[in-house]
Amino acid sequence: MAYVIGPPCVADYSCVEICPVDCISPGPNETSFDQAEQLYIDPEVCIDCGACVKVCPVLAIFEAGTLPEKWRHYEEINRDYFREARHEPV
Repeated sequence: MAYVIGPPCVADYSCVEICPVDCISPGPNETSFDQAEQLYIDPEVCIDCGACVKVCPVLAIFEAGTLPEKWRHYEEINRDYFREARHEPV
């Protein structure tokens, strides 16, 4: 089960730096980083290691199955961010 970044995210990139498989975007070297409202985790690449959870300063990262009910739709928001980046149908 992949991890999901929810709305408390403040686009602090400590999770990007710690991720061993580079599944969190946009990173600080991407042009879209400065405009990003939050960061996103690619569920197809995430290896469920949990390293990002430990470094998140605002507790915005959850296992998909443990997202608070009011934020369940963020699982789809994270997935759609990467579908759009890969030009897949959403």
